Amino acid sequence: MLIVGSPVSPYVRKVVVALAMKGLDYALDPIVPFYGTEAFTRISPLRRIPVLIDGDLVLNDSTVICEYLDEAYPGAPLLPKAPADRARARWIEEYADSRLGDVVIWRLFFATIMAPRVYQREPDADAIARVREVDLPHALDWIEAQAPEADRGFLFGTMMLPDITIAAFFRNALLAGFAIDADRWPRTAAWIGRVEAEPVFAETIRVEQIIFKTSTRDRAEALRAAGVRIAAESYGGTVPQARVLTG
Repeated sequence: MLIVGSPVSPYVRKVVVALAMKGLDYALDPIVPFYGTEAFTRISPLRRIPVLIDGDLVLNDSTVICEYLDEAYPGAPLLPKAPADRARARWIEEYADSRLGDVVIWRLFFATIMAPRVYQREPDADAIARVREVDLPHALDWIEAQAPEADRGFLFGTMMLPDITIAAFFRNALLAGFAIDADRWPRTAAWIGRVEAEPVFAETIRVEQIIFKTSTRDRAEALRAAGVRIAAESYGGTVPQARVLTG
């Protein structure tokens, strides 16, 4: 099994955690989608990450991939069983993928970290200030109302897909300099802390730090040295392409 995409992406991180929860072995091709080759376009026509290749099956979209993993493989469930709970879990994941994808990834993380590094584009300070002061607080007000109390631990008793997804996006927010105010949003801050403390999620933070601290040229070798199974062949190139989405 192969996963194409850098675990710094919240969408890839979600899939990597799901694979670990299922106890599945996989190789990682930690490309940044902006550097994907034409071969990458053939397996990901929208040029999005992650891509899962499982034998002859090629899947795009993190939600589709995780639902496939949940249906095809035993192990820890990624979604609850009851129809109403499953629907709520899917909605919270969709909210994260859509709303937080827009606010956290494109308006904050891409603007402050990726655009300057990839395209040498200076951040728009006013736009970033609006994200920090208006957009993210508005999203967090809604999330705080959904967050589980400490005695429940996670939304549905054990860590599942919506817990992972929310935490993954706020990990990117933190990497871009936005930390959740635990006084203003105490349930959310504690909930994300519990997710990040889970070993399968904590491992992605270890990997993310290696990626952040090494150059693109040295990244694969650094990850191998840290025990990450890296694909022998890569779908990544050396020249950035046009703006692409992740999902």
